[in-house]
Order: sequence, then C-alpha cells, then structure tokens
Amino acid sequence: MTEIPLKGSVKNYSLSKILAYLNRNRKSGTLIISAPMFTKKTYLVKGDAIFASSTNEDDRLGEMLIKAGKITLEQYDASVELLKKTGKRQGAILVELGYLTPKELFWGVKYQVKEIIYSLFQIEDAEFEFVEGEIPTQEVITLKMSMGNLVYEGVKRIDNWTRIKNEMPNVDSVLKMSGDPAALFQDIELGQQDRKMLSLVDGTKTIKELIDSSWIGSFEAMKILYVLWSIGVLEEKAKGIKEAEGEGGEAKEPVLPEEILQTVPDDEEEFKRRVDSRYLTLDSLSNYELLEIDDNFDEETIKKNYYRLAREFHPDRYFSSADPSIKDKLTAIFDAITRAYDTLKAEKKTEGHIGISVKKRKQKEDVPTAGNAEEQFKRGVEEIKKGNFWGAVDLLKWAIKLDPKNEKYWSYLSLSFTKIPNRLKDAEEALVEAIKLDPYKAEYYVNLGMIYIKAGMKKRAHNQFEKALKFDPGNIKAKKGLEQTKTIK
Repeated sequence: MTEIPLKGSVKNYSLSKILAYLNRNRKSGTLIISAPMFTKKTYLVKGDAIFASSTNEDDRLGEMLIKAGKITLEQYDASVELLKKTGKRQGAILVELGYLTPKELFWGVKYQVKEIIYSLFQIEDAEFEFVEGEIPTQEVITLKMSMGNLVYEGVKRIDNWTRIKNEMPNVDSVLKMSGDPAALFQDIELGQQDRKMLSLVDGTKTIKELIDSSWIGSFEAMKILYVLWSIGVLEEKAKGIKEAEGEGGEAKEPVLPEEILQTVPDDEEEFKRRVDSRYLTLDSLSNYELLEIDDNFDEETIKKNYYRLAREFHPDRYFSSADPSIKDKLTAIFDAITRAYDTLKAEKKTEGHIGISVKKRKQKEDVPTAGNAEEQFKRGVEEIKKGNFWGAVDLLKWAIKLDPKNEKYWSYLSLSFTKIPNRLKDAEEALVEAIKLDPYKAEYYVNLGMIYIKAGMKKRAHNQFEKALKFDPGNIKAKKGLEQTKTIK
C-alpha cells in the first residue's frame, strides 16, 4: 500500500486512500479535515471509524433529524430553546420531551456520524491532518461499521466526472483483482450493478474495454469501477509485470470475483469456537501449520490456503459478531497467517524454490553446525535489511537453535522484534539472553535501555544506560539516554 503522509491536501490524496491507509495500519486518533467554512473530525480506534463531529451547522443532530423526517420543525425549535437554558445535549432533550425514543436517538446519532463521514467525500479542496493518540471518550453511542462500507457509500455519492477521471488510472490501464486479501475480503455490501461489473474484471481488460463491455452508460460504468478501485478491491495492473499464468498461458487472477462475492456461512457459536481455538494455539504453530500445509505442498497450495484462511479470519468479520472481544483475536490470527505467507514467499526468493517439505526442513535442523547457524544468521540480517522482520525472526531463531551460545544471534533477534508492533517483551527477553552470554558489552545495555524507553519504563532505561557507561564511559548513546531519563529517580 502506498505511504500516505499524516498531513496534506485532499487535492493530492483522495479521502478514500487516506482512510484505507489509516485502516490498514490500524491507526488510533483523529482525522481532521479543515476547509475555510468548517472543520470536520473523524475519530478512529485501531483503524475503525467510531465517531465524527463537525462545525458545520447543517451537520448538527437536530438538522439531521429534520432532514431524515424524524422530528418536526416545532419539535426542533423547542429542543433548541431548552438546550440554550440547560446546556444539555440536544439528543437527550429530544428524548426527555418525548419526541424521540431512546432507540430512535441511537439510530439518529449513528445516522449523523455516517452522514458527516459521507460528506467528506464531496470535499475537493481542504487540508487534512491525522493526530495520532487518544480520542474523546465521552461518546456513549459509537459506530460499528466497516471502513470498506463507509468508503463504499461515501464514494458512491461522488458525481463529478472530471474528478473521477482524474483520480482513476488512465483508461488504457488494465484493472485486476487486488492481490491483498485484507482489501479483497473486507466487509462490503456491494450492490447488484457493482457485482455484475466486478464479474467482468479478468486481469486482461483495460478500463475502456470494461466500460465498453458493460450494459449501462459510460459514466455509470466508470463510476462503479471508481468505487471498486477506491475501496481497494480493484487495482491497476503494473505494466511489464508478468502475472502468474494458468492453462493456455492466460493471466490468472489470485482470486475470482465470485469468490469475493460469496458469503461465509457460519454459525456464530461455531465461528467463535474456531477463532478461540486458533487464537490460543497461535504461538505454538509453525508457519506450515498456520497455513495448514502438509508434506506435499506447492506454491499454488500455499496461496490458496492463505486466501482461504484470510477470508475465514478477516478482521472485518468482527462487524457481524456480537462478541466485541473477537476483533483483537481475528486481527492476531490474520496477522499471523499473513506473516507465515510472507515468510514462505521470502524463502522462495532466497532458496530458489518454495517446496521444501517439513521433513526436509527437519533434516536440515538436525545438523547443528556453526556453519549452518552462521548461514541462517546472515540470511536473517538480509531479511532485516529488506524490512521482512518476521522472516528475520524465523531465520534468527533457527540460527539460535543451531548455536544457542552466540550472543550476536540473540542481539539481532532482539533488533528484529523491536521493529514489529507489540513485541517489545520478546525484544527484551532476547537481549537479556545476549547480555547473559556477554555481560560486558555496553551496546547491549544501551539497546535494552532504548527498548525500555519505547515501553515507557524510563526508570529501568536509566539503569541500563548507567550500566553501559560502567563498561564504556565514552559511549555517546548511553550518555544521551542518561540525559533523556535523568528526571527519573
């Protein structure tokens, strides 16, 4: 996914791409859209929009309810008068006056939030900024709707042909199904026309050919493609990139349109049992077990299994569940199977082939020589340089298994863990092992101090920098760390 800055203009970055980026990276904070006449804010928790606010008078709850036909003008005026006298929220006043039931208020607030978010897609000239961190917690009624559905509904309201044409790839570009299961299997309720248009996409037709093949007008066809492209289900096929080929030498899509459109039939309780079972065993499963691969696997089997499991355990399935705790479990499972897939793909590049059976791998591991360990270590370092940190972790763990007394391997394993979200504890434990093997190396204490700073444990960090200076009084990093934590007693 293209990197999106956290501050800029919506002229340069479409709102759909901004929201998709924040969602994929599970950001928490406030997205602020500032125009000359108003400011609108969308509050996100782990990538999901849960609330929105606006300084535009037309976006206020009362105005929204009038437009939706839920209250009359007289009822609106009466609630405003009471609001001025008491300072209470208008929604609460409308319920107190008997104009709305609590259930209708619940609907109204959610309707207001969605309409504010949808209105953002109409804005063509404004500044945006995402402020990461805590969001206001006083809101009782919050939204539970997938980002895919929010973007889908918002983009559908855009009717500016010039804007759509400018934001879309050139009409001579070929569109294909996304290769990212996170985008493919997101929770989106596509309309009948959208589904029919999606079925035309085969990875060989240009945008112009897709429009010409459609049964509707050019603008409507272009708009549907724009919607599907905006939510990430479709992407531009890179020129000069050779796609995987099926029989007859034709380009083969990673997943067929009908597979996306299928629902995942499931009993709620059975689904929860499967999620809990997989979640509880995550740490004990190998990459092969995570992808449910046996000794006779091949590259195609890995891809098929990955897509099948990504669909089954997609984090967006949380939106159809009554259990709020299932979201974090699904996220952990989805991330684990994605890491397993990425690691096995990386092995294909470094080893020249992907079909190493579990049995052959076991045979390799059974030869505990320092040479083999050093080879795995070097490969792990290469994966760090490439940014494949989970791949590096697997290779460095392999090296440690072959030569557990090499403190350098433990140190680099710690470094890999520091690059992975929510793995500071693992990073700490690996570095402690390195220190046990070489307790006089100042660098290890400095790195441990930096881990503690990231974890917000400044007192522990301060102690590590002091230890580092005992072994290397001139260590610049240790001195800076000590200065950074000097207020901690």
